[in-house]
Amino acid sequence: MSTPFPFTAVVGQDDLRLALLLNAVSPAVGGVLVRGEKGTAKSTAVRALSALLPEVAVVPGCRFSCDPAAPDPACPDGPHEAGTGARRPARMVELPVGASEDRLVGALDIERALAEGVKAFEPGLLADAHRGILYVDEVNLLHDHLVDLLLDAAAMGASYVEREGVSVRHAARFLLVGTMNPEEGELRPQLLDRFGLTVEVAASREPDQRVEVVRRRLAYDDDPAGFSARWAGEEAAVRARIVAARALLPSVLLGDGALRQIAATCAAFEVDGMRADIVMARTATALAAWAGRTEVLAEDVRQAALLALPHRRRRNPFDAPGLDEDKLDETLEEFAGEDDGDPDPDSDPDGGGPGGGGGQPAPDSGPQGGDTEARPEAGEDGTPQTSGGAEQSPVRAAEPFRTKVLSVPGLGEGAAGRRSRARAEHGRTIGSRRPRGALTKLHLAATVQAAAPHQRARGRSGPGLVVRRDDLRQATREGREGNLVLFVVDASGSMAARQRMSAVKGAVLSLLLDAYQRRDKVGLVTFRGRDAQVALPPTSSVDAAAARLESLPTGGRTPLAAGLLKAHEVLRVERLRDPARRALVVLVTDGRATGGPEPVALAARAARLFAAEGTASVVVDCESGPVRLGLAKQLAGDLGGTAVTLGELRADAIAGLVKDVRGRAA
Repeated sequence: MSTPFPFTAVVGQDDLRLALLLNAVSPAVGGVLVRGEKGTAKSTAVRALSALLPEVAVVPGCRFSCDPAAPDPACPDGPHEAGTGARRPARMVELPVGASEDRLVGALDIERALAEGVKAFEPGLLADAHRGILYVDEVNLLHDHLVDLLLDAAAMGASYVEREGVSVRHAARFLLVGTMNPEEGELRPQLLDRFGLTVEVAASREPDQRVEVVRRRLAYDDDPAGFSARWAGEEAAVRARIVAARALLPSVLLGDGALRQIAATCAAFEVDGMRADIVMARTATALAAWAGRTEVLAEDVRQAALLALPHRRRRNPFDAPGLDEDKLDETLEEFAGEDDGDPDPDSDPDGGGPGGGGGQPAPDSGPQGGDTEARPEAGEDGTPQTSGGAEQSPVRAAEPFRTKVLSVPGLGEGAAGRRSRARAEHGRTIGSRRPRGALTKLHLAATVQAAAPHQRARGRSGPGLVVRRDDLRQATREGREGNLVLFVVDASGSMAARQRMSAVKGAVLSLLLDAYQRRDKVGLVTFRGRDAQVALPPTSSVDAAAARLESLPTGGRTPLAAGLLKAHEVLRVERLRDPARRALVVLVTDGRATGGPEPVALAARAARLFAAEGTASVVVDCESGPVRLGLAKQLAGDLGGTAVTLGELRADAIAGLVKDVRGRAA
């Protein structure tokens, strides 16, 4: 788009705009992660920010944007002499989710490096983003190997490209901005922590504000240049304010009192490590500079906490992001004042939130709240209902536990992950082949072996090896892939004992947490009453699956065959969408089937469909009581999988289960 939407014309989204502006004032804050539903101006605001950034001075002709006042001595285009240089607008570089490694870090011409000893290097997106913005839309869908490269560059401020002993290094310091829709999956914790600030955005529910959004968007679409011209004055004012705040920033004083408040806040919310303290300090300083002040106040510390801590206090993907503002205010008030120089009444943060000023009521959130919710379940007798029993209200899941990996047997070729063995771009080298397209991972020994017989015919006279394109060999590697873990959960009356259903939900929740950590897609099919339903289509959002599981009611008959057929249909559709991703079916049931003629035989026939297609499966046997029919184990045999009792699913008992799954496939 040649004329970006003006930043100052974005309606609402105050936190988003403030977080972006603070990073423009102080890039050391560390970037912004924008979380929110689709259609909330996330990308529009980020793209508009680049027009407000001050111009940067660069060495003319340098592809790596070296600062002429302090050029990088290791620049591949250097060495450069210090000088005045030229000025250009700050860049915003977009990283596509499906980008290759070479597109991100740059490509090294291995053929010329081997034959001529020349470091022929084509810079990638990290070089383009140096001293600018690197923007990743849908950052939570970024492949693991690209995430690793981003983490390295963000930590070191440089990018390294190394291939078979030939290396290139260049500076890569950029403002990292990512947007994501949490419904599509969460972000890896390591990358999450690299974002200095995070904001949650949502569409306004106020009709007047929504009307204004539509009015401005239509006006912009009709005449982008004219619309932007009408906002040119406001844009210039914000640009000048950014420049003034940058100039004021070195003069801002972060007193001991503010530092104590920052440290106390991070400790109170139990965030990991010290990065949160540092980011809060930098953010509070930038807030003071943005306000035109040379001293950090308590209100700056409060606002910094609201931007820097929510994403750092999550312990697992099922924790809701956000901060308890009452607890934040109590902490700031407790550590306010003594060494601030002046006990400013503003240290009580604007009175802006509920409970923002007043006394110190006993906290009623956190663990106490959880106990209150759990109390109605206490005293339930856990008596199983009959298969025709009435619907029961949802019960809470038991505490999740750590599991070991369940893997799909064989060698796949799916998307990068951490569950099952697969041919991959990264991992241990297991062989070589001719490259298909651009060479990405050279197999040096195989390349030399292919070129060696032809050296005399090619007239080799010097020490270098004469290498042709046909000699190059691509390394084939074995790594790990993510799978589709499809949970098929029996929610009928035979499962309705509250203690048992709580344990079942806890087990599934544990496996969902494992799926999150291993970068799987998950889906949820439930069956009860007369039919089955897809409670959650396959998705990368395991917290969405956990939410659907938590609200799952129970009761009614057990249409086991319907559940299996619905799961089979889900897998059929998913194979068309993503044929490389292999599936693991986790069936949670006691094996009973009711309703219709010959329900057990019908379920067995449905199960054999999975066995015929070689789909990996595990049956979690939930049968309890002194008399056991063993129906789940029979069902596992029909599926071509293995069965495990609910008790055996915990901890190291799963290790034996994995061996059984692999043994069945051997």
